[in-house]
Amino acid sequence: MSEQRVVLLTGTNGQVGFELQRSLQGLGKIVALDRSRLDLRDPRQIREVVRATKPALIVNPAAYTAVDAAEADVAGATQLNVDAPRVFADEARRVGAALVHYSTDYVFDGTKQGAYVESDPTGPQNVYGRTKLAGEEAIADTGCDHLILRTSWVYGTRGKNFLLTMLRLGAERDELSVVADQRGAPTWANTIASLTSDVLAQSVAGDVDEVRDWWRTHSGVYHLTASGATSWHSFAEAIFEMAGGGKRPLVKPIPAASYSTPAARPANSVLSNDRLAAAFGVRAPDWRDALRLCLEGR
Repeated sequence: MSEQRVVLLTGTNGQVGFELQRSLQGLGKIVALDRSRLDLRDPRQIREVVRATKPALIVNPAAYTAVDAAEADVAGATQLNVDAPRVFADEARRVGAALVHYSTDYVFDGTKQGAYVESDPTGPQNVYGRTKLAGEEAIADTGCDHLILRTSWVYGTRGKNFLLTMLRLGAERDELSVVADQRGAPTWANTIASLTSDVLAQSVAGDVDEVRDWWRTHSGVYHLTASGATSWHSFAEAIFEMAGGGKRPLVKPIPAASYSTPAARPANSVLSNDRLAAAFGVRAPDWRDALRLCLEGR
């Protein structure tokens, strides 16, 4: 692989972006940009950065992820989840780069019995989900080489996420009430970054024509989550079971209907990873195994 290959990485202050900055190191020269160096609300700045860096690969984990806040900030969510991905895709096509973008389980309505596959009809129930779906469509419409990786229930040891919230509240309270009738796959940010790197390592193997053929063959949408599934309540119980140490609160199961939030959440967020495994030969660890590793590394 040429040392001149440039990988443009956004959102390096975020959970996934932080992990990607480490996992992508073998793919080329990483140009890692956080929000202080690249304002994704400014299309002109995005275009200037892409044209200046001339990347072979753009990896964009940055997004508007405040699900409840998005209900009242449609414009802000649209800027980051729709407009910015569209500009990245336009510029990727212009400079001959490929784009990796991350999406969400919330593009589905949650009513399916069983795991969602990539071809299932979408039906987002909140602004966040609708803007993420529109971002997917905007990327595909440009015709650029791309991978759109849908993930779910992302957590890690930095930022704002369910794991850190539970650990904080568990240290403060004797009892917590957690929703038990929504199911999904808690996915460690490190898992997402590691599997992304494994997939992209395949994309750079071979000469220019082989790389071009790889992207032509593999461009599209894939699900990338931890294996297995659970509820928020059982996820919380596993966190306290594995974290050990001090006081362990009582975790009471409650229905989603008794925990009101501005944004509706799908009851079923479980995604099938079979297409990812068939295309690239990679599989994510079970969510419990990944959680244990995450907590051991704190």
